[in-house]
Amino acid sequence: MLFGSLAWAAAESAQADSLVILFGNKTRLVIHSNDKAGIRQLSNYDINKIIRDMGMKLDSARAGETFVVIDENRVQRYLRDTVLIVTQRDGEVQVTIKESEGRRYDNSDDNHDSDWSGRSKNRRRKNDNWDIGVDGAGIGLNTLVERSANPNYPKESYQLRPLGSRYLSLALSQMPTIARSQHVAFKIFYGLEVSWNNYMFENDVIAQKGPNGIVFADAGRDLRKSKLTVCSVNLPLVPRLSFYNNSGRKMGHLGFGGYVGYRVDSYTKIKEQDSNKERQHSDFHLNDFRYGLIAHIGVARTNFFIKYDLNSMFKTDKGPDVRALSFGIGL
Repeated sequence: MLFGSLAWAAAESAQADSLVILFGNKTRLVIHSNDKAGIRQLSNYDINKIIRDMGMKLDSARAGETFVVIDENRVQRYLRDTVLIVTQRDGEVQVTIKESEGRRYDNSDDNHDSDWSGRSKNRRRKNDNWDIGVDGAGIGLNTLVERSANPNYPKESYQLRPLGSRYLSLALSQMPTIARSQHVAFKIFYGLEVSWNNYMFENDVIAQKGPNGIVFADAGRDLRKSKLTVCSVNLPLVPRLSFYNNSGRKMGHLGFGGYVGYRVDSYTKIKEQDSNKERQHSDFHLNDFRYGLIAHIGVARTNFFIKYDLNSMFKTDKGPDVRALSFGIGL
C-alpha cells in the first residue's frame, strides 16, 4: 500500500519535514508537514484514496492550486477537519495536508469551516476571472447557406469543395465562473479572436471584383485550386453551463451566444497545375462587418463549435445572398 511506503520513507528522513517521491515518469509527489511527527502520522490518512480522488479533480482544474475542505458532512472523508491543497504546475503534482488551526469539527464550529470554504472559493474564483487561455482557438470547415436565389449568381458558379474550405481561428479568452454548485457551473466565455474563412471553389473559377459586384470568372484552364479567404477580428460572448460528476470531473458543457467581427483582409489565391501561385487582395464587395450566433458543445474536455453569420457575406446586390456557416473542434 502507498501509505505504508510513505511511513517507511518518513522514518528514514530524520531531518526532513517534507516527503518527496520521484516516479519513473518524472512525476514528483511532495507532502509537507510542520515537523517529522506529522509525516509519521500519514498512516492515519487513506493516501491511496486521496491520490485517486484528487487526480480526478485535477483533470477539470486549471493549472494552479485547488483547495478541498473535508469534514464529517462530506461523503468523501479522509480525516476530520483536514484541508487538502492539491497543486498542478509544470507537470508536478503536490499534495499538502494541513490541520485547520487544531480545531475539531462540531456543530458550534460551523463558522470556522465556512471561513475555510469561503477562502477556498474566493481564491478559485479569482483564478477563474483572470486566467487567460486560448480556449477560443479552433479548426474546422466552412460552407455557404443561400438565403434567396439570385439569377446572376447560380449556385454552380461558387460551389465549394467541402474538405478544402477550411476554417481556422486563434484567440485570447477568459471564462470566469459566475455561479457554481456541486454539479453545474455557470460561466461566461469571451475574448478576442482572429479567424480565417477559406472558401475553395469546386470548379475552375476565379473570384474577381467587378464594377457592379463580385464575378466568378471561368479560368479557361485547369487549376489545382482556387479559393477566396476572408480574415476577420471577432469578439465572441458565450454564456456556458459546465457539468461535473460527484468527483468533480468535468463531463461536458453547453453554451450559446453571439459574436461581432470586422473584416481586416481578404484575398484570392490560385494554384496552377505547375504549382505556381498567385494572390490578389481586394474587398471583393464583401461586408466589412459581420455578426452571428455561436454554440459550444463539450464532451469531457473537448469543445465543438458552430458559427453562423446572420448578415449576408456580400453587400446588397453585389454578390450572392449567402451566409457563412463554420463548424469544427476547439484546439
